[in-house]
Parts: sequence; C-alpha cells; structure tokens
Amino acid sequence: MPRITDSPPAAIAQELAELDLALDDAIPPKALDRNLLIATWNIRAFGNLTKKWQVDENDSPKRDFHALHAITRIVSRFDVIAVQEVSGNLRALRYMMELLSPHWSFILSDVTRGAPGNGERLAFLFDTRRVHLSGLACELVVPQEQLDRIDADALHQQFARTPYAVSFLAGDETFILVTLHVIYGERAEERVPELKAIADWLAGWAREINTWGHNLIALGDFNIDRHGDALYEAFTSTGLSVPNDLHEIPRTIFSDPEDPTFYDQIAWFTEEERDRPALSLEYVKGGSFEFPDHTLTGLDLSLFELSWRISDHYPLWTEFWMRE
Repeated sequence: MPRITDSPPAAIAQELAELDLALDDAIPPKALDRNLLIATWNIRAFGNLTKKWQVDENDSPKRDFHALHAITRIVSRFDVIAVQEVSGNLRALRYMMELLSPHWSFILSDVTRGAPGNGERLAFLFDTRRVHLSGLACELVVPQEQLDRIDADALHQQFARTPYAVSFLAGDETFILVTLHVIYGERAEERVPELKAIADWLAGWAREINTWGHNLIALGDFNIDRHGDALYEAFTSTGLSVPNDLHEIPRTIFSDPEDPTFYDQIAWFTEEERDRPALSLEYVKGGSFEFPDHTLTGLDLSLFELSWRISDHYPLWTEFWMRE
C-alpha cells in the first residue's frame, strides 16, 4: 500500500510542480521578520482519506493522496491558516502534517456535538519558524444576558458551532485569531442573530484587551451572501472592517461573477473605532487562490467532483507588514 510520504507518480509530480508555479504568481512569498501571511479556508468535509494516489469509481471518500498533496502545497504558503469543516475523523489532517515540514504544528477544537454542528472541528495550522502559540486558546460563549435580550436580531441559543480563538506571537506582534463557521440554515435571515452575536461579542472582548495592545482578527466561513446585505451589515455592525480589496474576490468555485457570494471573511477593528485595539500590523493586500485550473487537471472532473476532492471554497488570504 502506498504511503503519503512516497514520491508521487511522475504525472502527479509534474502537476504539483505546475501548482507551485501558480502559487508563486498568486501569493506573496514569506519574508523573514518582514511579513505575515494569515489565511482562512473551508476545506470541504476535511476528514477521512482514501489511501491511494488515484481513487477508483467505487472508492469513498474521493479525496486521495493526489488531492491531499495539492491541498498541502496551498496550505504551506501561509504562516497561519484557520481551517473549517475539519471532521471528527482526523486522517486527512494527520497525513497533511506528515507532508508539511516538522516545523509545522496545529491546534484544534473538539468535535461540535449535535446535528446542527455536523460533527465539525475548527483548526489552526501554523509554521512554527514564523509563528508561535502565545498562551490563549478558548471557545467563545454568549453571556446569558445577551441570550435573554428580546428583539428580532437576538440570538436565542449558544452558537451551534462554537467560535474558536487562539493567540499567536510573530516577532514582537501578538495577535488573536477568532474563527467560526456560521450555520447556513434554510433562510438567510436565520443567520443574522448569530452574525450579530459574534460581532457584539468581539466588540466587547476587543475593549477588554485594548490595554494589552493585542491584534484581534476574525476569520472563517460566515456564510454572508453578498456585500452590503443584511448578513454583512450584522457582521460589521459593531465596527469590524473588511479590507476593500477583498470585496470583489471570489470565495467559492461555484461563484457567479454577476452575483458573487461573500461567505468567507477576514476582518478587524480599525483606527476609526474608539476603545478597540486597531491593528498594529500594517495591512498590505489580500486575495483568494482560484485552484480549479491548477489542481487535478488531468482528471476531467466537474466542479462538483472537484469540490469533494479539494474544496468548494477558495482559501482567502491577507498579507501584513510587521513592525520593525
């Protein structure tokens, strides 16, 4: 039986080399003590793995060694990446860590119990040559008084998938990343209370940590349909700001250029907001990596089939300059 660390077959090795070139063009290189690359990626059903280089028609799951090598090449371009839809089965994650250098590490939440949570975990993967844990790891719980509030936009229960916060240190910069995966639900308006609750929670927490000068960044799959809609307004209602150059960036492989979705986000509080820690990191630029033209190209897959092998979402990334 092949091992994930075996050399790929020649055709796959060539494709991965071409993927590396596409990544070189699309994502800034890591510059020691100069920049910081922070990303988020909802990797569809990231759990089990078929231990073959090429799955057969009857194999399940369809994600194989070929696909995982491609996913890992993309992940490795960032300093820290929040990953949503990590399942209770950690085979794909464990094999990814084998492919990444020994300098990589990860931290993740427990499985979310209950049907709405879909058995998912939230994870952060990070390059320890550039980023270290700085001590905090916690799940965010809504205060009872917020649940007791009676209005149309109030959250009436705890998050189905509890947001996960972890603090990191890069050089002299401490930053807290908060990631979550908002429940999609049957109707868009069902997501408003959860988005409003996380915005309220982050605003309150940001005020509390202001004296410590920590950077606070929210990132993940917020299932926001489009820029400026009620969901986006709920998410940004307490001052969270999305950089302008991310507004037109496609989020999923099924995105319609005429009606783009806005599901995945990276946002923070800006200097215009009082009593909150504006980033001491200097934002440079951001983007997504549109992988369909660069992954599994020899297999003639539909986008739907590709979504189960790689993902239905693009990784969304941001680059920051670090203070000297």
